[in-house]
Amino acid sequence: MLISVAGVRALRFDDGTPVTAASAVAPLGDGWLVAQDDSTVAAWLRGGSVAALRLLPPVEGLDRFSEQAGTKRLKPDLEVACPAEVDGEPAVLLLGSGATDRRTRGVLVRLDGGVPVVRAGELAPLYAQVAGVLEVAADQLNLEGASRHGGTVRWFNRGNLAAGVRPGSVDVPLAALVDAVLGRADAAAVPVARPRVYDLGEVAGVGLAVTDAIALPDGRLLLSAAAEDTPNAVDDGPVVASALALVDGDEVLAVGRVPEVEGRVAKVEGLALRGVADGVVHLLAVVDDDDATRPATALELHVELG
Repeated sequence: MLISVAGVRALRFDDGTPVTAASAVAPLGDGWLVAQDDSTVAAWLRGGSVAALRLLPPVEGLDRFSEQAGTKRLKPDLEVACPAEVDGEPAVLLLGSGATDRRTRGVLVRLDGGVPVVRAGELAPLYAQVAGVLEVAADQLNLEGASRHGGTVRWFNRGNLAAGVRPGSVDVPLAALVDAVLGRADAAAVPVARPRVYDLGEVAGVGLAVTDAIALPDGRLLLSAAAEDTPNAVDDGPVVASALALVDGDEVLAVGRVPEVEGRVAKVEGLALRGVADGVVHLLAVVDDDDATRPATALELHVELG
C-alpha cells in the first residue's frame, strides 16, 4: 500500500483565526464539515471559504479549551463525523469520544434551504453499553472513528497498547443512533453488537491506535492510526508516526505510513472518501497537531492499494 500527499492546506476561518485540533471530517452540502475536538464550533469548508458553525452551547462560558488554560476537562471532544440522514435528508452525525462523562454527546447537522440546522443529545447510557460490549474500563473508552456501512455505523475505540487495550469496534444501527440524538428514542435502547479487535502493530515501540475509519466501495475499510506515546485516553503524548491500515472484516491486510508534512508527523484524525479511480483511493484527511498555536491542515491523500 503506497500513500502519497497530493496537497496540503492550512485551515483558517474566514476571519483569519486558525482551525485547531481537527478531529473528523464529513461531507455537508457542497463542502466538508470539520470537527475541532477542542471546541464547541466546527469549520465548514466550501471552496475557499471556512465558516464557523456552532455545534454546542458554550461550556461555562467557553467555546475553546486547552491544557494550558486548565480547561481541557470541559471540552466535548467531538471525534467522529459520519454521513447520516434525518427524515430522509442528508446530515452529518458527530459523536464525542466518551473518554470522560463530559464527552458523551451526539450532534446532528443537516441543511434546510442551504442553512445548517443543529440538534444535540446526551448519549451517556449508550457509551456505557459500548464499553461493556468491548470489555474495556470506562477510563479506557476513547471512541475516535466511525465508518458507515449502509444502515450500520462501525464505531471504533482508539485503543492503547501501553494500557493493554487493543483497538476495537462495535456495530450500531444508524437509524437508532440518529433517533437517540434527536430524543426520539432512549439512548440505552440502541443495540450494540459485533465487537472486534484489531492488531495494527507498533512503530518505535509505540502501538498504532485508530483515529478514524472509512468504508471503501468494495466493502473493505481504511483506518487512520497514530502511534502516540500516552498512558491513557485523555492525555496527549508525542506522536512518532501516522499510518493507514487496510482492513477486511477484522483482518488487517496492510499498513502504510503516512508521509511527514514539512518535516512533521501528520497526525491524521479524520478521513473522508473523495473517490476511487484506477485502483487509487482519493482521500481528504484532517490533521490534529495537538498545538493550539498552529492551524490544522487538510491533506489530499492518494492511496494505491496494490
